[in-house]
Amino acid sequence: MTDSETPPTRKEVNRNPRRDSTRLSSVTTAIHLLKTFSEQDTELGISDLAKRLGVAKSTVHRLAGALLEEGLLQQNPENGRYALGVGLFSLGSLVRSRLDVTSESKLVLNALRDKTQENVRLAVLERASVVFLHDFESPQTLRLRSNTGQLKPAFCTAEGLCILSGLRDKSLDAFMAFDREKRTEKTEIEEEALRTRIRKVKRQGYAVEDEECDDGTRCIAAPIYNGDGRIVAAVGIAGPRLRIRKRQFPQLAPLAMEAAQDISQRLGYIKRQPIYI
Repeated sequence: MTDSETPPTRKEVNRNPRRDSTRLSSVTTAIHLLKTFSEQDTELGISDLAKRLGVAKSTVHRLAGALLEEGLLQQNPENGRYALGVGLFSLGSLVRSRLDVTSESKLVLNALRDKTQENVRLAVLERASVVFLHDFESPQTLRLRSNTGQLKPAFCTAEGLCILSGLRDKSLDAFMAFDREKRTEKTEIEEEALRTRIRKVKRQGYAVEDEECDDGTRCIAAPIYNGDGRIVAAVGIAGPRLRIRKRQFPQLAPLAMEAAQDISQRLGYIKRQPIYI
């Protein structure tokens, strides 16, 4: 190509606005379909749903079939009417579990922060990450910034390793399929090494983070169990490397485990053989 020639224009992806709009409309209609059910109308037929939603019966039939297949609806075999499915109960239980652990942990976390004078965090798993539902800052001048509401990779955080230790093999295999990137020189991304760390957490009941996620940050965390014996969250004690020395790990670990146990008991947990999810 000569200097006078115009370089070829990069071809844009041919998106179909109408198709995107149709997909979005279908999702919205499916959500409205689920919200149509109430305490007064626990069962509804195709005709009733179509009339209330203002859409064609064929549309309702198609959406109801998809929701039925996913367990979000169930069908009465005697009259063919639909009702909300147990899949929604499972999703609701997950939300309730998060709300419960968030509310039940505040007093315990505040007390732990006062005792350790370091940041105290509560985290739950969100796909490949942990999200911090609480992060109470240390009262000391040199402290970590609060990470409440922020996401961090689960594989390189102490809280994440604690939660991963509660996954069944199949769920852990699925987690390992997520991409992993080094955040610091100490970040471990090799699968077998991570599995070894997770097995160690299972044995000792707590996890240690030594600058694997953020330079200059150390954390000790312990898992929180719900009333069904499942690990649903983790509590961590985090602070700057200059203040949290390795020789302090044996003193901080029991404090994190005691706080986690206290929160677990508030969620109805009775210590027994763990249930892996």
